[in-house]
Amino acid sequence: MTDIAHLKDRAVIAVEGADRVAFLQGLVSNDVSVAVPGTAVWAALLTAQGKWLADFFVLSDGERLLLDAEAAQAPSLIQRLSRYRLRMAVTIRPEPALSVHAAWPGPPDTNGLIAAPDPRLPGFAWRLLAPAPLAATATEDDWDRHRLAHGLPDGSADMEADKTVLLEAGFDELNGVSWTKGCYMGQELTARTKYRGLIKRRLLPVEVLGPLPPPGTPILHNGTEVGTMRSSRGATGLATLRLDALQDALQCAEATLRPRIPAWMRLPG
Repeated sequence: MTDIAHLKDRAVIAVEGADRVAFLQGLVSNDVSVAVPGTAVWAALLTAQGKWLADFFVLSDGERLLLDAEAAQAPSLIQRLSRYRLRMAVTIRPEPALSVHAAWPGPPDTNGLIAAPDPRLPGFAWRLLAPAPLAATATEDDWDRHRLAHGLPDGSADMEADKTVLLEAGFDELNGVSWTKGCYMGQELTARTKYRGLIKRRLLPVEVLGPLPPPGTPILHNGTEVGTMRSSRGATGLATLRLDALQDALQCAEATLRPRIPAWMRLPG
């Protein structure tokens, strides 16, 4: 059985025009040329210093690129992207006629939809853009539990603007960065972080024993702060933790946290 959830906190941005691929290619972390009908790309927009600002899925209907992004970030994302248009033949606008859905675990009926597998993990889910909300068989909470169980980040719920580095949030292992496509904004720091092994903390799943701590709650190990709680639901959450604090139980407000390393994550030996 395939579950389908209407993600009401997502919105679609249309990037149109002859230069649409070249335009995004010079701005975001991944290779936008791969986004063709049936194939999606996960990418991030960074500051010039290589810190996360926004992330989104890039889909295509053959005539335009469609960004599946956080609804709350869509206006500022359009504004930021528009600053770099210059003389390029490209237009950027909201596309309210399309609704965003996620389907998992198997492929849904994609007839009449703009659809592609979620590019982060094989077999994890599908991203669907529909001209009207589909009949949902699951809730947004169900989707949240599914992605938390796999340790996948959810934009601003798990990453901090002007602070998070992509490799801390799993963008390397989860196919969110191209190391071969050439320059983009923030590339220098991203590459230096990878090749010099500068990562000292990671966003990763934690088992929560006790009351769920709110996002931003400090995480302690023997009284020393070693991380910060991010999103959570039920007994599972994500937390940004120092790599030297992953072996023991941790304290976060009234809860005990136990780090869990997902199979896809690569940590230093």
